Amino acid sequence: MTPTGPTPIRILLADDHALVRRGVRLILDREPDLEVVAEAGDGAEAIALARAQDVDLAILDVSMPRLTGLQATRDLAALKPGLRVLMLTMHDNEQYFFQALKAGACGYVLKSVADRDLVAACRAAMRDEPFLYPGAVTALIRDYLDRARHGEETPEHVLTAREEEVLKLVAEGHSSKEIAETLVISVKTVHRHRANLLGKLGLHDRLQLTRYAIRAGLIEA
Repeated sequence: MTPTGPTPIRILLADDHALVRRGVRLILDREPDLEVVAEAGDGAEAIALARAQDVDLAILDVSMPRLTGLQATRDLAALKPGLRVLMLTMHDNEQYFFQALKAGACGYVLKSVADRDLVAACRAAMRDEPFLYPGAVTALIRDYLDRARHGEETPEHVLTAREEEVLKLVAEGHSSKEIAETLVISVKTVHRHRANLLGKLGLHDRLQLTRYAIRAGLIEA
């Protein structure tokens, strides 16, 4: 009996340009551990195919008709939490990059260097490791340094647990009386925590606190 190797990674490829899909498929099909099992021309079709077929990894173009790759990524994360998603894009753009990470993508690959990076990105995704092109790494570091420079470190480094609780409730729109009742503290203590939050974070009002809470991941936008 002929021995069989490991099962290849089953890939869903979505791009609205057939020529791009053909080129990407040629790159992937050269690898014995990678297999393109489905192709889609837009984000909505990609979701339908992911629902109908057993796939391990989705490679999505950012810009597609009906649903963009970013929108499809969010939907796929809800539909199939175990499915890994890579963004394949011509956009060397920090905004798209951060949106892709927020949507749930585990990697961001530029089409211009797909022949060099895509195979490694697929394998990294299946190891649950992020894959970022060099410019994206630079963007992440710059973003972190900018936040640190402006006193916007993450709450676990800046705020006490109680201050974080107060911040979340303030950002959710609760009054000082409601926050006091929820946390079983006095209204005066709530006011003191709120003043400390504004001072520590260099902010001035509830709106700015809410924006900070969204960036820190304490509440959803």
